[in-house]
Amino acid sequence: MYKKESVDIPVRVISIFFLFLATVIIGRLFVLQILQHDYYSTFALDTHEIYKKLHPKRGAVYFQDTRTKEEYKAASIREYYTVYVVPKEIEDKTKVKELSEKISEILGFEEGEKEILEKKLSKIDDPYEPVAKKINEETKIKLEDLKEKGIYILGVDHRYYPEENLASSILGFYGSDSDGRMTGKYGLEGYFEEELSGQTGFLMGEKTQSGSMITLAGINSIDAENGKDFLLTIDRTLQFKACQRLEEGMKEFEASSASLVMMNPENGAILAMCSLPNFDPNNYSKVDNIRNYNNTNIFTPYEPGSVFKPVTMSAALDLELVEPNTYFKDPCERYISGFTIHNAQNKCYGDQTMTGVLENSINTGMIWVEEKLGISEFVHYVEKFGFGKKTGIQLNTENAGDISSLDKRGPVYGAVASFGQGITATPLQLAVAYSAMANNGKMFKPHIIEEIRHPNGKIEKTEIKVIDDIISSRASKLITGMLVSVVDSGQAGRAGVSGYYVAGKTGTAQISGAGGYSEETNHTFAGFAPADNPKFVMIVKYEKPQRNWSSVTAAPVFSDIAKFTLQYYGIPEER
Repeated sequence: MYKKESVDIPVRVISIFFLFLATVIIGRLFVLQILQHDYYSTFALDTHEIYKKLHPKRGAVYFQDTRTKEEYKAASIREYYTVYVVPKEIEDKTKVKELSEKISEILGFEEGEKEILEKKLSKIDDPYEPVAKKINEETKIKLEDLKEKGIYILGVDHRYYPEENLASSILGFYGSDSDGRMTGKYGLEGYFEEELSGQTGFLMGEKTQSGSMITLAGINSIDAENGKDFLLTIDRTLQFKACQRLEEGMKEFEASSASLVMMNPENGAILAMCSLPNFDPNNYSKVDNIRNYNNTNIFTPYEPGSVFKPVTMSAALDLELVEPNTYFKDPCERYISGFTIHNAQNKCYGDQTMTGVLENSINTGMIWVEEKLGISEFVHYVEKFGFGKKTGIQLNTENAGDISSLDKRGPVYGAVASFGQGITATPLQLAVAYSAMANNGKMFKPHIIEEIRHPNGKIEKTEIKVIDDIISSRASKLITGMLVSVVDSGQAGRAGVSGYYVAGKTGTAQISGAGGYSEETNHTFAGFAPADNPKFVMIVKYEKPQRNWSSVTAAPVFSDIAKFTLQYYGIPEER
C-alpha cells in the first residue's frame, strides 16, 4: 500500500540540502561580489593597488642651492595612466560600437585600432582587456568625462628626469637590461641601484595547477619598502651655468668632447660636473653613440700635460728642494735614454726661476725638478696626490688612470711624467690634487652625496673624510703664489677674473696613439679662486679642439665660469 509520508521525507531532505547549498553559494557570492568586490577584482586584474603593495617606489634624487639650501628634483617618479576595460560591466551591449568610437577618438586610434577595440568590448563575459598605456592627464580626464561603466584608468609610475639633459652623466638612467629587467644604469642610478630600488613586497597563497592564484584560499602579503632619496652636493644653478658655457666652447672650438669638474676644496663636495656630449635620460635610447652615457670626468683618463707640472713642483717645495726663486738655466733640450726632449715649439728660455718655469711651462725645467726629487720621491708624491687609484666617488664606471710607466726602468719615464706625459689621469683626480694645493695641503675625499634619506625618516649624512696632508701649509702657499703668477704674468692670462687673484695652469697635451704622438691635442685648464681662500677648484677640459693652445680655449671658459661663481657666492673683490 502506497504511503505519502514515505515519499515526502526524502524529498524534503533533498530540498533542504539544495536550499542550504544555494544559501551558501549566494552568501559566498555576496561576500565576493559585494563585500570583497574591490579586493578580488583588483587582485584578478593585477591592478595598481596590488602592484604598489608588491613593488616599491623608486627613490628620488635632488639638486640643491648651496646658498639657500633650497632643493630641486633631479630624478623622481611621474604618474602616467593605463586604460583597460571590463566588457562584462558594459550595461548596454547595443552601444558597444558607439562606445568604441568615443574611446578611439579620445585616444587617437586609427581604423585598425578601432576595430580591435570594438572586438574587445564585444567580449560579453571578459573581465579584463588592455586598451592603452602611458596616457597623459588630459586624456585621462576626457575618458573619465564619458562616465561609462566598464572603463578603468590606473596610475602607473615611470622614472622621470625633469631637468632632461642637465647632469645626465651624473644621474645615469633607469632602463632595461639584457633580460628585460628594469634597473639603474651608469652614474648615480647604477651605483646606488639597491638603495634607490627599495625592497620588493611579498605575496603568498595557493595556486591552481595552471598557476592561477586561488582567491578563496588565504593570502598573506608583506608590503614593499620604498627606495631611499638622495640629496646631491650639486648646485643646480652652477651646474646649469657651467655646463651651458662649456657647451658653447665645445661648439666654438669644434671639440669632440668636453669635461668640467667644480669642487669645494674645504670639504670635497662636488658643486658641478659636466660631461659632453650628454643625453636625455627620459629618452636614453635616442643617442648617437653609447659613449655619451659615460661621465668623462671619471671614466676617460688622458695624458694631462702641463697641468701636471704643479704636482711635481709642489713635491719639490714640500721637501724644500726648491723655492719659487730658485735659479735654473734652460739647456733648451734634454737627451735622455735615446730620446730628445724639447720645450713646446722648441723654445729656449735661458735663465729662469721656478716661478718662471711654471709661467712659461718649461718642460726641461720640470725634468730638472724631477731629477732633484729622484724617481723614488717623485713616484711617492704622485701616488700621494691620488694618481693611479680611484678617488672613490659615488658614481658608476670610475677609472683609476695609469701611472704604471713609472715602474719601468730608465730615467726617461720619470722625466716625461714630470710634465704630464706617459701617465694618465681623470679630470676628477686633477681636481682632487689641486684641491690639496689650494687647501693648505689637506686633501678631502670627493663626494657627490650630501645625504641619504631612508623611508623611515632616518637621514644619513655623508661623512667628510680627510685623505691626508699631502704637502705642508708652507708648500701650499708657495705653489698658490706661483700659480697666481702664472695667471697674472704667464701663459694663462685669459683665465683671470678682474678684481680677484686666480691661481691656475694651462695644459696642451698631444694625444698618443699606436704610432706615437699625433698632432691632435687635449686642452685643460686647472685652477682655483680666490687664491688666498678658495671657494672652488675647477678643471675645464676639451678633447681635440680645432685651436692650437689651451690658453685660448679652456682658459677663457674657466674665466667666465669662475666670474659667475664668485658673483653667485657674493665674494667681494680683493684687488
